[in-house]
Amino acid sequence: MTALLAVRDLHVAYGKIEAVTGVSLDMQAGQIVTVIGPNGAGKTTLLAALMGLLPSRGETRYENRVIVPLNTEERVRSGISLVPERRELFTEMTVEDNLILGAYTRWRGRTDWQRDLQDVFARFPRLAERRKQYAGTLSGGERQMLALGRALMGKPRLLLLDEPSLGLAPLIVREIFRIVVELRGLGVSILLVEQNARAALETADYGYVLETGAIVLSGNAADLIHDPRVIASYLGGKVD
Repeated sequence: MTALLAVRDLHVAYGKIEAVTGVSLDMQAGQIVTVIGPNGAGKTTLLAALMGLLPSRGETRYENRVIVPLNTEERVRSGISLVPERRELFTEMTVEDNLILGAYTRWRGRTDWQRDLQDVFARFPRLAERRKQYAGTLSGGERQMLALGRALMGKPRLLLLDEPSLGLAPLIVREIFRIVVELRGLGVSILLVEQNARAALETADYGYVLETGAIVLSGNAADLIHDPRVIASYLGGKVD
């Protein structure tokens, strides 16, 4: 079976400092794959490179097409969207206008994005209630919903999620991960970078552990959540 995303020997550097060193990973269509690890492990750098925001070495294939030569906009057009760690919303624009901008690659003579806007409002009722509010006035959970909704307006087949639980209350975190599972049911494949290892592994199909820029462990998420090394390092447990 051809992987939706296949990364081989990926290297990303900031000047002479290599932040990602020889990472290889695969994900199939319809999967949620998570990358967990400590702060500074290179998780955000990995997603930025996959989105074309940082130069990289190695081979990255999406839908069996080498995408290294593609710029970020071309990757969005091909069906890849990123929800960045800090949401990166246009705070002085309304909720509705932020969502509409998410469909900018589809504007050329098409109006189907208007139906998708209504779908996003149906999926996130709080955004519908606040559609005319400025994004900067939203709560943390609402901002994350807006960032997700904006990404969905691009009709992605592969969604890159960077720390979706960051700074959110536990109740909102559960809601965000419920939505992530729901999106998989709609045919969106998800590469999830997350420090909340337990929530990530309980949600994902497959997982990778990234430390100091390198993959040190991988396997089915259901197995990793019971792995003594993962328990000791990321789940707050003790291993005798």
